[in-house]
Amino acid sequence: MIHVPSERSVASPATIRLEVLATTGGRRPIDVAEAFRDLPGMALLESARPGRNARWSYLTADPVAVLTEPAPGGQPFAAARVLLARLAADRPALDDAAAEAPPFLGGLVGYLGYELGDALERLPDPPPDDQGLPPLRLALHDWVIAWDRRTERAWLAGRAVDGDTKRLERRLAEVRARLTEDRGRAAADRDPGELAFISSLDRTAFETGVEAIRDHIARGAIYQANLTRRLSTPFDDEPWPLYRRLRTGDPSLFSAWLDLGEGAPGHATPLGAAPARPRAILSASPEPFLAVTSDGRVSTDPIKGTRPRGRTAAEDRALARELLASSKDRAENVMIVDVLRNDLGRVCRPGSVRVPRLCRLERTAAVQHLVSTVTGRLAEGHDPFDLLRAAFPGGSITGAPKIRAQEILRSLEPTRRGPYTGALGWIGPDGAMATSILIRTFVADGTHLSLHVGGGITYGSDPAAEWAETVAKARGPLDAIGGHEVGFA
Repeated sequence: MIHVPSERSVASPATIRLEVLATTGGRRPIDVAEAFRDLPGMALLESARPGRNARWSYLTADPVAVLTEPAPGGQPFAAARVLLARLAADRPALDDAAAEAPPFLGGLVGYLGYELGDALERLPDPPPDDQGLPPLRLALHDWVIAWDRRTERAWLAGRAVDGDTKRLERRLAEVRARLTEDRGRAAADRDPGELAFISSLDRTAFETGVEAIRDHIARGAIYQANLTRRLSTPFDDEPWPLYRRLRTGDPSLFSAWLDLGEGAPGHATPLGAAPARPRAILSASPEPFLAVTSDGRVSTDPIKGTRPRGRTAAEDRALARELLASSKDRAENVMIVDVLRNDLGRVCRPGSVRVPRLCRLERTAAVQHLVSTVTGRLAEGHDPFDLLRAAFPGGSITGAPKIRAQEILRSLEPTRRGPYTGALGWIGPDGAMATSILIRTFVADGTHLSLHVGGGITYGSDPAAEWAETVAKARGPLDAIGGHEVGFA
């Protein structure tokens, strides 16, 4: 419940506005979002369960501009920098000594697809594009509603675009008006029918891929690679009801809904082409990617090492002990920590990269993981885009060494990853950023609904156990939306 007596403004420059909201009425972000679903480009980034990184949730919609292509010439984020610079970069001065402003007050929101890595390194050609989604989608948002789980406050914030403060006030007034409207949850709980997912790799093909990676490791080509498979089912319906189910049935620290707009018209019918269908990303990711504060403090929390949750408390504890004692899983985690230390070291101050936590246990509804933390301080002259360029795609979902692992995976995975194992999040004009790794994530592309799963393969990997791990990882998100995998015996 949000307890605030009324809306009140915070002392801030004319080009940035920040106020505490009473008009959310204590409603959850997922329910407030219903009032904005008819606007294009709605994004909801929420912490759907308690946890160390579960403080802030954000809602925004109706972006000022949308970027869907990397800039040419080896600097893929050059256009994104120019777009973000249109927003005021000030930070507000709070008149409440006990208050803390939301880290994100407006800026870029969106995703980077896994194949954006092709613009950063020379890699073999990816499989054909069968989803029709851009390699990145970064939308410029001039307003955001932020929820602080710690203080139970809700905030409305905005940044002027090109210094136009009158336009900003009109935009914020429109948001306030929507917050007072009574908009129902029509069709929010509609039954989508049977959702039977088929894998791009059957069990034999996946286990053969595991053996191929083990052979590469034995020959000294790599130490580890993250093999994945795509589960897919026909789907051209509205995906929002599925997101409501996902964030409740498989709650995560980095739940996210990202509206991608409508795709191209569908298949031909007797009356002509079928209408364009809605597209979206529905994520229940447990894994942060890169975070940066406005003063340049960097952190990342790679996940490596997985066991399912037990059916009883005793079984759950036994599986946790097994994971913590596993030399294979610990080695896998430590290898990825080394990859990220190297990536951060390319743009952070010399000597600032640290590993304050190594291989701690964290749990989701379906699985339990080993999670480490790597931190650093950005070197002078570097910004979040430089950090993304240095570390994308994440080492935890590629392998070690990263480039050679990606090359090998191209020969083993028959479909593009698309948004999966890319990143989703926000970047502010003040230099702050927070992103998650897109795992446990559904992609609705207008014709299909897909979910990728995978795992890190080392020389000590057992092919059958690696297959079973992917089945366990899929079970949580599939169960949450009422789906199931078929033909995976």
